Formats: sequence, structure tokens, C-alpha cells
Amino acid sequence: MSIFDCHLHFFSRDFFAALVRQKNPAAEVEQVLGDLAQRARIEIPSSDIHAHLKRWLAELDRHGVERAVTFASLPEEAAAVAEATQHSGNRLIGFCMANPAMEGAAHRVHKLAHECGYRGVMLFPALHHFHVSDASLLPFFEAVAQCRLHVLAHFGILQVKLRDALGLPRVYDSRFANPLDLQSVANRYPQINFIIPHFGCGFFRETLMLGMQCENVYVDTSSSNNWMVTQPYPLSLAEVFQKTRAVFGIERILFGTDSGVFPRGWRKDILEEQKRAMATAGLSPAEMEMVLAGNALRLFGA
Repeated sequence: MSIFDCHLHFFSRDFFAALVRQKNPAAEVEQVLGDLAQRARIEIPSSDIHAHLKRWLAELDRHGVERAVTFASLPEEAAAVAEATQHSGNRLIGFCMANPAMEGAAHRVHKLAHECGYRGVMLFPALHHFHVSDASLLPFFEAVAQCRLHVLAHFGILQVKLRDALGLPRVYDSRFANPLDLQSVANRYPQINFIIPHFGCGFFRETLMLGMQCENVYVDTSSSNNWMVTQPYPLSLAEVFQKTRAVFGIERILFGTDSGVFPRGWRKDILEEQKRAMATAGLSPAEMEMVLAGNALRLFGA
């Protein structure tokens, strides 16, 4: 069965260094990264982008993953991830974090698409404190439409463990995190495909409501989906798949793991858990193939 992971963080050294500088611009980056690696029991990659790319491609090969969407999880990582995707033999598709409320955001979209080869942008409304429905952001979405980019918009619960490990403040504001905020934008730009990760990450009902009304909205299945414990009623992952299929149809569900750090590497445990859940939910082998690879191949091209 083919595997196309639609949610993978590249996490180059530039990403880790940028987080350190967010906390303290004058910090001794190497020392802080060394301490972080020891405390969090993770590997900090070298500055050699091609070596880190080789590590990721070998990891994907080991688990039989044919292709993946990989993220530049901070703007400072954009150049590194662009270089990696360009040398990946078409196995990695790049999305880059963007803040549409920043000055020059629309111009940056064109640069990401035309100069860096990015296929999509990532939005974090709760982190950057904007409503995606705000009229002032329309130039940004116009640029996204012109460049034919996809949009991954993280709504719901937002926790970044690496930020916590470095002592960065928790600036997330869930007032901006409701997926229904996307409805007017998705309807205004039917040519843009919007992806909601983690089944809405706690805003499951709202994600279903959005998906019922906007045919250009997809969900990805990534992460442990521990948001299920926040629901006011018992909910299993199999039931999540059942309800999502009933509303979105099988064609708008994209498999993802949320893999990112070594030595843990690619999250095979997520794959196995989701395969069991899909089987329990009654998905046929053909439907599982669509979730695990077919839908992504149709969306991003073979």
C-alpha cells in the first residue's frame, strides 16, 4: 500500500537556531542547542542541508514512504527547506509558514512560489493573532490564488513542545483558532485548496461544519490526535474517521504523521494506529489507499 505523508516537519538547523534567537537574540546558539538536545533527547541536525535531506530520504525509504509534504516551520527556515525540496527528486513538496497580517505578506507569497518553488503556505492564526476572515488579508489570499498555492491552516489547540523546551512564552490565543473563521475565505476563493490539520485539533464539530459547506477544504489526519480527550463526549479515532468520511467524503482526507525530530524519525506508530482505526471504521482497502496516498497524489500531482 502506497504512503504519501502530508504532514512532515523538516526541522533544519536554521529552525532550531531561529527559535533560540526568538528567546534571546544575543544567546550563544551552539551552547543553547547543545543543552536543548540533552534535555529533550533529540538530535540537532548539522548546517549541511544536503546531509539532513539525505537523512530524511533514507528514513522515508526505510518505512516505504514514497513522498511527503514537508514544512518550513519558521520563515527563517524557508531557504533551507526550499533547497531540500529542490534536491529531493520530487519526493518532498514544500510548504512555508506565513503570517498574512505582516506588511509585505502578499509580495512574499510570490517570492515563495516563484523564487523558492513552494507549493503551499502554512497559517497559524492562534500564534500570530489574526482572523483569517479579516478583510485586510484579502491581498494575501489574492496572491495565494494567483500563485496557485495550497493553504494549510492550523486551527484548534496549538502546542509547540520545542518552544516550551526553550522557555519561549505561550502567546497562543484560541479566540483566533475556530475553523469556521475560514468559511468566507474558502467560499471566496474556490480555486484554493485549504487543509485543516489534525481533524481541527479540538474543533472537530466546527471542522465538520466547515467541510460540509466548503468543498475546497480538506483535513489531514496527522499527530497522535490527543485532542479527542477534550471533547464533551467519548470519541475514538475510528469514530473520527467515520464522521469525517460521512461529511467530507473519502476524497478529502489526507494522511499525515506530524513527524519531525530525530532520533524518533518517521512516526510509523501513527501509521499503524490510523490503519487500525480506518479498518475499525469500515473503510475498504481501496478507501484506505485513497487516504494514505491517492488523494494526495491527485491534489499535488504524481
